[in-house]
Formats: sequence, C-alpha cells, structure tokens
Amino acid sequence: MPTVYRLNGIKIDVYSRDHLPPHFQAIYGGDEVLLVIKTLKIYAGSLPTKQLNQVQKWAGNSKTKVFLMNNFYRLNPYLRK
Repeated sequence: MPTVYRLNGIKIDVYSRDHLPPHFQAIYGGDEVLLVIKTLKIYAGSLPTKQLNQVQKWAGNSKTKVFLMNNFYRLNPYLRK
C-alpha cells in the first residue's frame, strides 16, 4: 500500500491487489475514506469535512486524476480492461 502523495498531513494511498472501481484511500489520523477516482464520490469510510474537501479539490484536477489512475492500474494491472 504505497503512499503516492501527502497533502497537508493527509496520506494518499493506492493499494495493490485491490478491486474495482478504481479508487484511492485518503488517511488522516484514525480516519480513512475510499474515493472513486472518476467521480470523487465516497466509496467507503469518512474523513473530517475540512480534510475531505482538501482531498476532493486536489483530486479534482485532471492531471491528478490521470496520476491516480496510472498508479491504480500500475499496482493492479490485472484489472485493466
């Protein structure tokens, strides 16, 4: 589960041997949320509102989405269509 980015104390992880839809984990303190890369909707978990807003704003950039998607499929090549 490599950390691919750090954002103001929030770890952004992408796990290998994961599942669809393509997603990433944002971890802050004891809280963790899984966000779908394409929509940035919560798949599971939660974060405090301030940190969730920061992560969604960061991940909303098209270059960031490509970065996250590339990492997801690099670590989970068997899920690539």
